[in-house]
Amino acid sequence: MKLVTFKNRTGEIRAGWLKGDGVIDMQVVSNSALPDNMLAFIDDNEKYFSIIKNQQLEDASPTYLLSDVQLLAPLPNPRSFRDYIGFEMHMLNASKSFGHTIGAAWYDMPIFYFTNHQAIYGPGDEITTPAKETKLDIELEMAVIIGKKGKDIKAGEAGHYIFGYTIFNDWTARAIQKKEMEIPLGPHKGKDFANAIGPCIVTADEMEQYRVPFSESYFEAPLKVPIVKGDRFNVKMTSRINGQTICEGNYKTSYFNFDQMIERASENNVTLMPGDILGSGTVGWGSLIENNFTVHRPLEPGDVVELEIEGIGILKNKVV
Repeated sequence: MKLVTFKNRTGEIRAGWLKGDGVIDMQVVSNSALPDNMLAFIDDNEKYFSIIKNQQLEDASPTYLLSDVQLLAPLPNPRSFRDYIGFEMHMLNASKSFGHTIGAAWYDMPIFYFTNHQAIYGPGDEITTPAKETKLDIELEMAVIIGKKGKDIKAGEAGHYIFGYTIFNDWTARAIQKKEMEIPLGPHKGKDFANAIGPCIVTADEMEQYRVPFSESYFEAPLKVPIVKGDRFNVKMTSRINGQTICEGNYKTSYFNFDQMIERASENNVTLMPGDILGSGTVGWGSLIENNFTVHRPLEPGDVVELEIEGIGILKNKVV
C-alpha cells in the first residue's frame, strides 16, 4: 500500500491510501473503524491492517480523485527524526569538498544525528531559504518509518519493526554548516530548517520485491562492518533541478542498511517508538556539495527540486 496524508475539498486533513488516480479516505471507507490521521494508524497498525484485510477495504472505490486533494507530508508529526550517513560514496565526495578525510570510526558503526522533527514539509510545499544562506543544497535520501515499539533490537530482527519507507530531502544550508562543523558537535542550524518527506509511505511488504543481496563491490574501502551485513533494495534514486537530472544513484550502494541503523539507534536500552523516522543518508552524488556546486549552482528562489525513488514516487518542492 501507498499511504498518504491529504487535505480534502473542505480543508480537512485526512489519512488514506492511493488507488489508481484516486485516494481512499481510510476513516470514511471503514465507517470510522480506522483513524483519521497517520500517526494513530501507525501506533496500532497491526490491528488496523487486519481490519483492512478482513473488510477487504483495499477493493473499495476511491473517495476522491487525486486531482481533487492536496497531498501533505505522509507523516506530518513524527515522534523523532534521526538521520544517518549511510553511503560511503557520499562520505568520500563530501569529505573531499570540505577538505578533510573520513574518520575511521565511520566504518565501524552507522553514524547519525537528530534532526528537527518539527520542521516537516511535504510534496508541493515551498522551502524558504535561510536568511543570508548562499549555498542552499539538497540531499537525496530514503527514510524508514518505525512501526513497533522496541529497544536493543538486533539487526536480524529489525525488519519486524519497520512500518514503511518514504523519500527524504534533507535540505541543507552549506555555508552555515561549514562554519558550524569547525566545532566537533555535528550538524545543527545548517540542517534545522526543513525536512521534506513524501509523497507517500510505501508499506514494508510492498518494498520486498526490490530486495537484493549485499555486494561488497560498490565500496572503496575493505568491508569493516561489525554487525549483520543484511540486504539492500535495488531501487533507482534520481534528483532533478528545474527538469535537469543531477544525480542517478541506487539504494543498493548503501554501506549500512536500515536494519543496522535500527540496531544502532536502539542499543543501550534506547526505546524506538512507532512514528520515529530514520534517514538513510545521502546516496553518492545526491547533493550538490559533492561536486562543489559545479554540476549545478547553489539553489535559488524559484528553483524546483524533484527527488524520485523507484517504487515510492516523486517528492517535489520549490525554493522561495
